Amino acid sequence: MSERPLIDVKEPKSISLTQETQFAPNGIVSRTLVRTERVRVVLFGFSAGQELTEHTSTYEATVQILSGTCEFMLSGKTHQLKAGDFLYMAPNAPHALKATEQFSMLLTLCRP
Repeated sequence: MSERPLIDVKEPKSISLTQETQFAPNGIVSRTLVRTERVRVVLFGFSAGQELTEHTSTYEATVQILSGTCEFMLSGKTHQLKAGDFLYMAPNAPHALKATEQFSMLLTLCRP
């Protein structure tokens, strides 16, 4: 997640999340939209069947599902998420996910 952000925070800009979402066959595409000292916003496109193994983050985070569906495991509980769903994660909460179909999400990370 070290790529150059699509939005320079010094210059206000509007983008279309639908148009900016990219998918790769049998892969995961992440695009950093905004990065500041305290906040990072990342747009993800997952192909069906792709997974992120369990991990943690020192950031507070929110996930917004933009399209499709996924299984999101958070602190030992599985959540079936679909377009329009919103999830909050506390810092250091173990989490993982699996794309049950092609889906996209917006991840917002906030330094506590």
